[in-house]
Amino acid sequence: MSTTTSGILDKERIIAGPGFNRWLVPPAALAIHLCIGMAYGFSVFWLPLSKALGIKDAIKCGPEVGFFAQLFTTTCDWQISTLGWMYTLFFVLLGSSAAIWGGWLERAGPRKAGVVAACCWCGGMLFSALGVYMHQFWMMILGSGVIGGIGLGLGYISPVSTLIKWFPDRRGMATGMAIMGFGGGAMIGSPLAADLMKHFASPTNVGVMQTFVVMALIYFVFMMAGAFGYRVPETGWKPAGWTPPPATANAMITQRHVHVSKVWGIPQFWLIWMVLCMNVSAGIGVIGMASPMLQEVFGGSLIGVAKKFGELDKAQLAAIASVAAGFTALLSLFNIGGRFFWASLSDKLGRKLTYVVFFVLGGVLYFSVPGSAAAGSIVLFVSAFCIILSMYGGGFATVPAYLADIFGTQMVGAIHGRLLTAWATAGVLGPVVVNYMREYQLSLGLPREQVYNQTMYILTGMLVIGLICNLMVKPLADKWFMTDEELAVEKRLAHEKAAASVVVRGADGGADTISPAVVALAWAAVGIPLAWGVYRTLQSVAKFFA
Repeated sequence: MSTTTSGILDKERIIAGPGFNRWLVPPAALAIHLCIGMAYGFSVFWLPLSKALGIKDAIKCGPEVGFFAQLFTTTCDWQISTLGWMYTLFFVLLGSSAAIWGGWLERAGPRKAGVVAACCWCGGMLFSALGVYMHQFWMMILGSGVIGGIGLGLGYISPVSTLIKWFPDRRGMATGMAIMGFGGGAMIGSPLAADLMKHFASPTNVGVMQTFVVMALIYFVFMMAGAFGYRVPETGWKPAGWTPPPATANAMITQRHVHVSKVWGIPQFWLIWMVLCMNVSAGIGVIGMASPMLQEVFGGSLIGVAKKFGELDKAQLAAIASVAAGFTALLSLFNIGGRFFWASLSDKLGRKLTYVVFFVLGGVLYFSVPGSAAAGSIVLFVSAFCIILSMYGGGFATVPAYLADIFGTQMVGAIHGRLLTAWATAGVLGPVVVNYMREYQLSLGLPREQVYNQTMYILTGMLVIGLICNLMVKPLADKWFMTDEELAVEKRLAHEKAAASVVVRGADGGADTISPAVVALAWAAVGIPLAWGVYRTLQSVAKFFA
């Protein structure tokens, strides 16, 4: 890389000067999060990919072709269960890459991290497209699963520290906006992918390869624009007219900073780790089973037929599956809205109290589900899950601000990266508990409408554990914080200057006075795709209410 290019990406080059409008940073973060959020929507590719060779019907592999043989076979189609491993890899790699490279990100700055994320996520999709073309599943695992997963992790945490520094007065709202984008990514990407596959499909091709290429190119433009939109504030910058609360005002919000290398040994880190893990395990387990759960619990009553799930014919099963798809779409809207709503509310309530609400209200709702199912109340059942999913999303969006309150802002991006190992753990734990408990209950001969009751009580128990851990979170002891000398060293390593005026500006330098029209344009660039995604989702939701 030439020195000119590396200069453009260097952290010193992105310190904002006087006149910069901080409201340009959230749309930059959203541009990246809306693209990588497609990880949630990758299941839209499973069915077409499972017929990539057969086109109309899958060419089934023989019993001698196990999982490892499917990685290299070119003679038969992949099973959906095999393809699902890409989804698992996304979230395992997201957590681990964020933990490994979080410290580097703090020093390199958000722009460099955003560019690397764009190259990994979009480059991984292009490599996957080649894998589809050559019918080599190992290439898709390496492309989207591993390389794309690294891009996911870096892209996810790239704006966290920057947004918290730009919005010290509204930490929760700022991170809520970006992390709302991650939830909204699939809302845009899934219908876009479905439309593209329909356009490219032919009698000899399912259209997935071309869709991967087109989406990778679109995402690359958006993610690079987002990365180059990132700016960091000068050291000590404050919003006009805002005075930081005195250190004594809220003992849960520190004015000092913890080094990321120390967090593994701090009890409060592990308590917040458990808080996130329990909240996410409960929510993620339900997301995966929402559609079959609604169908099996309410059966024919979803379409006004007085029959249980097992008594329905093929046409009736198709009709209730359509209703359940609308229910899933409704949950996704609450998941996204909850990210912004709860994170913004946490600025008023405080982070600890917000999580108390999640665990107490969530526990009551989970506990109530078997009762509303037995009473045949679809409205109560659906309402409970909508609120639960809003708090699932809210948990993700509130935790960066919680970490900034407890551990300070200097290395919050890196600490958040390490905390995301809780998400990787929950991504395995939640679905395993829900899926295996369902199978176990069915093996005992329980009717389908009752197989989820026990699971709901287990999930309630998880939330009780989360509540206890959250109540145990206390302010840190002095010994964990960096001394003034250690902080000065860290600031130097993070290329922080005292003020923008001492920075030698390059091609993107000069005055930072931003026209309101530019801010409006940046918001429109992310707002229009998001509005389109919401519109498409509402079309699915309409099937549920119909």
